[in-house]
Amino acid sequence: MEAILRRNWPEWNGTLQRRAGGWNNTTYFVKNGGRSGVLRIYDTHRDRNKIEFEHAVLQELSRRSLSFRVPMPIRTITGETLAQVEEERGKYVCLFEYIEGISPTEQDASFAYSFGEAAGELSALLATFKLGMIPVYRPYYALQQSYPLCNLETVQGFCFNPSEHFQDLHKELRLIGKACEEITDSLHALEELPHQLVHGDLNASNLLVKDSDPSQVAALLDFEFCTLDVRVMEPAVILSGFLGQLEETTAVREFCRGFCRQVRLSHAEIDALPVLMLLRKVDVFLHFLSRFLEGTDQPHVLQEQVKQIADDLLQLSTSSSWIQEELAQAGTV
Repeated sequence: MEAILRRNWPEWNGTLQRRAGGWNNTTYFVKNGGRSGVLRIYDTHRDRNKIEFEHAVLQELSRRSLSFRVPMPIRTITGETLAQVEEERGKYVCLFEYIEGISPTEQDASFAYSFGEAAGELSALLATFKLGMIPVYRPYYALQQSYPLCNLETVQGFCFNPSEHFQDLHKELRLIGKACEEITDSLHALEELPHQLVHGDLNASNLLVKDSDPSQVAALLDFEFCTLDVRVMEPAVILSGFLGQLEETTAVREFCRGFCRQVRLSHAEIDALPVLMLLRKVDVFLHFLSRFLEGTDQPHVLQEQVKQIADDLLQLSTSSSWIQEELAQAGTV
């Protein structure tokens, strides 16, 4: 990593500290005198177009007046915002400016209103973007195109006839398998809803709050999956992430209030919320199932995901209707 830094960002040559966590990328904090940066290695793909689209969105956001910060890529010695490194088997690497802030405390709902405002502000801005580039990632509802290894037959076989590594999770997999079947019949109607650019992966792990005031969002992070999708998918992803939290009700209500100050959703969009939250959970499962089938992850990674997703599906079965009501009460057109 030090050699990569010296070769591509020589003025940033300094100490490196690996950051824990993250499924799709490896991250290092870079210290260079009084400056700090964040070095990111894209582990799950070698698609330059995906990263260039992400950076185009970030650069456009940097030209707007925002109440929060977003990552900004630092150009290499050759003037690019990314580099490909043979030492990492041809993976792409980027250096971003460090953003001050802390990760929200687990089970804390105090930042939910500010999160709603920031997500709504971002959504309203992304709706105006005309980048002249085609997003590489497909919308959530294009499951078959997004996960070619996971056709319905493969998913049913995996969920209803689990292999030896997953025998102890047969109840959880059966629940997930039924959810996959259920969502397949609901996808066609989503194409008629309003579309725009969405972040697509906003959750507590992809934001920072202010150290001096943890109730206020300081930054929204990780725009890797930004793409053209259903507008209401943005709050659907976030709301599905609140499931099972200690202060779930407060978090949902406050987020909805904040988001709807910035974006007014239609009745049709709010009607689609339960399906979209279910779609988010199915998508996460297919993402990790694909990684397992490709050999990217060992069985234990998918095992943990199956447990979490099954728990979330059970929560969703009892929570989606009142979450939908909270969003409707917060504001519709």
